[in-house]
Amino acid sequence: MNSAEKLKGDDRRLQLIKWLKEASEPLSGSLLASKTNVSRQVIVQDMSLLKASGEPIMATAQGYIFLKPAKEKSFSCVIAANHSPDQTIDELNTIVDHGVTVDDVTVEHPVYGDIKASLKLSSRKDVEDFIKRLKETQASLLSELTEGVHMHTLSSDSKEKIDNACHALRQKGYLL
Repeated sequence: MNSAEKLKGDDRRLQLIKWLKEASEPLSGSLLASKTNVSRQVIVQDMSLLKASGEPIMATAQGYIFLKPAKEKSFSCVIAANHSPDQTIDELNTIVDHGVTVDDVTVEHPVYGDIKASLKLSSRKDVEDFIKRLKETQASLLSELTEGVHMHTLSSDSKEKIDNACHALRQKGYLL
């Protein structure tokens, strides 16, 4: 595609789906905006339209992903944790260092109920990028709304990896 060419509506959304399906990692809104020669806000609107039409697209801290069917031998669990904001990097690295993915974070807000955010962190690089983005945007951790109490959905290709990660978290005093 010519870099000066601006993709229009339906054609752009079809191309976005194609790129997301082919991608091996999340694609940022800025990257997709650049590739289609539109603003990032147009990409955000396109993603909302695609999700509303039933496309399995998820926005993560790293960018957009097309949800592929879960692997048959996938294991997952939900953990409840409590720690200070400055222990977040250690908590997340402890999990990913055991070969486990942090799929999301959930907090129970007294007014809004459960607030859940997709994370999809599976490596130290993912954790580093997530923390960098928090700092750049001056965003708060969701757990700061609940004095450190939060839940994570963890997933891995083996139950043993999840058990080992949970054992390490328990030893560090992060699990409730």
